[in-house]
Amino acid sequence: MILRLLACLPLLLVLGTAEASSTLRCASHLISLDDTVGEVLEKCGEPTSRADLGYREVMDEYRQRTEVRVEEWVYGPRNGMYHFLRFEGNRLRGISSKRGN
Repeated sequence: MILRLLACLPLLLVLGTAEASSTLRCASHLISLDDTVGEVLEKCGEPTSRADLGYREVMDEYRQRTEVRVEEWVYGPRNGMYHFLRFEGNRLRGISSKRGN
């Protein structure tokens, strides 16, 4: 029984880190998915770099199609980690991190 529990421990650790991808700490502030560009700038400051990735077509609740701008911001390195923020139409839609070399 204990052996099975120990075998599941790595899986639990991986699942626990998946939750962390929906928020990011900037100094004493916390940013979350769906925050606006202005909120992120206020809490985290200017990013190290910005990349315009183009446009994406989205459909709203009235089934109207519109194009929104897609942008990626990079913060870091912070303690050896780079943080990538993906914005779609002025809203934060993705947060990912990667260890720098």
